[in-house]
Amino acid sequence: MKKEIVPYAEMALHKKEQVALMFDRIAFRYDLMNRLLSFGIDVSWRKKIVKVLRKKQPKTILDVATGTADVAIELAALQPLNITAVDISNEMLAIGKEKIRAEKLDSLIHLQLADSENLPFADNKFDAVTVAFGVRNFENLEKGLNELFRVLKKGGTLVILEFSKPSGFPFTQIFHLYFTRICPALGSWITKDKMAYEYLHRSVESFPDGKNFIAILDKTGFRETQCTPLTFGISSIYTGSKP
Repeated sequence: MKKEIVPYAEMALHKKEQVALMFDRIAFRYDLMNRLLSFGIDVSWRKKIVKVLRKKQPKTILDVATGTADVAIELAALQPLNITAVDISNEMLAIGKEKIRAEKLDSLIHLQLADSENLPFADNKFDAVTVAFGVRNFENLEKGLNELFRVLKKGGTLVILEFSKPSGFPFTQIFHLYFTRICPALGSWITKDKMAYEYLHRSVESFPDGKNFIAILDKTGFRETQCTPLTFGISSIYTGSKP
């Protein structure tokens, strides 16, 4: 049986509980770490989610694992009627609420504490569902994807942004060195939680990216599935529709 990848191996907690605890711990420096570790490229990656959905013009959007609401705020550019954004970390949501208030988007974006594997929404509710850097943290990947499928309307669009593993010299070697040495060191210095950023590398390494993830999306029921690698394959955008 494959060993489950968790942030804190010494803790007798389920992955979901550990992930929530991890993000509560690093929330106060989460945005800063994202900008530093990606050299700011993560901002352009999130904007690509908006670009994918622009042609669809969704009126109701669900952003899962919203974190500090970066994607939810970007999605406001689509001028939908409503954006619902959920996360399992209270601390991340608290920061997200401050950012939404500062952008004067309170009436458009609604944040709430919710589990991606047990979403508190009716079937066929949203025109689009987005997830940025969240699916690899699902305790049960297929269960989480089934929930995304359930709440998406027929004809609706799923867009997932997630880290992937670059291939070919020298990107594979640089990626490995950066994620195993530099990220944990920076994480330890800035957030005081080295294990959170050691987990980042392990979770990316164990995630079934590329064609493997497309196969899981197909199995879940999504159609017209595609994978678009970004920035030498460091991350990828996955899209699919609900028939």
